[in-house]
Amino acid sequence: MSLVTSKEMFKKAYDGGYAIGAFNVNNMEIVQGITEACKEEKAPVILQVSKGARAYANHTYLVKLVEAAVIECPDIPIVLHLDHGPDFETCKSCIDGGFTSVMIDGSAHSFEDNIAVTKKVVEYAHAHGVVVEGELGTLAGIEDEVSHAVGSYTRPEEVEEFVEKTGVDSLAIAIGTSHGAYKFKPEQCTVNEKGILVPPPLRFDILEEVSRRLPGFPIVLHGSSSVPQEYVQMVNAHGGKMPNAIGVPEEQLRHAAKLSVCKINIDSDLRLAMTGTIRQFFDEHPDKFDPREYLKPARANIKEIVRHKLRDVLGCAGKA
Repeated sequence: MSLVTSKEMFKKAYDGGYAIGAFNVNNMEIVQGITEACKEEKAPVILQVSKGARAYANHTYLVKLVEAAVIECPDIPIVLHLDHGPDFETCKSCIDGGFTSVMIDGSAHSFEDNIAVTKKVVEYAHAHGVVVEGELGTLAGIEDEVSHAVGSYTRPEEVEEFVEKTGVDSLAIAIGTSHGAYKFKPEQCTVNEKGILVPPPLRFDILEEVSRRLPGFPIVLHGSSSVPQEYVQMVNAHGGKMPNAIGVPEEQLRHAAKLSVCKINIDSDLRLAMTGTIRQFFDEHPDKFDPREYLKPARANIKEIVRHKLRDVLGCAGKA
């Protein structure tokens, strides 16, 4: 099997009430951990690359790593996707360079300018057999090179016009998720009986209204890492300082996946698993220096994070 687009993936996910995991990749171990989990769980997957990842690892290296994953996982549908493409030129470079899906993030522009740049990308992408994700609304937070101090919810009354005028294949909306490991401030949260901060619920009313206006159309959630506290604690126990790192409750993501959300983006959880594992390894083995020795357990923990997401959150295990 070669790289595929998300078109058929999303149709099955929408009809089946589950979502596809879109995991950000930056190096070989992350690609391996994700795809090994998907292979064993028989789950389709989207491997996505940000502008920052391309700058760090080089476009060619990342494409070849994903192509290697396709060879190693011949029965798993794999999409190679550009995450948060900032402009037409970046999207075009990825389309020309082997990506099967791109996102053009025009959410910082006016509604009219967002339509214009998104339509331009769609026309070029569709002419080359590539699908396009657009975005309406803005997520707060920082992740990679995407940064907004304040987010803004998607306006459901705009989605029909946006989709009709641009021709996008999927739409990222803002319903309360945010980028990074610090998604919510403590003052936004309540405290449960165990003394744990509980973030505010996602705006499912917006999602439901968008779904009503765009029946059968695939919706995307960005900033959807759950920030597992065991890895936050692991980081902090071994020299880190991550107070009040709070993510999106997994039960809310599962509910979203049962509705019209067909793609859920996860990045910070993988970074935490890798960083926490490596910090712990060096604390326990200060004499070690071989990268293979600390990257191997880091890869294994990424794999377990992804396996859990596929089975218990996204619902896409066994859907390949």
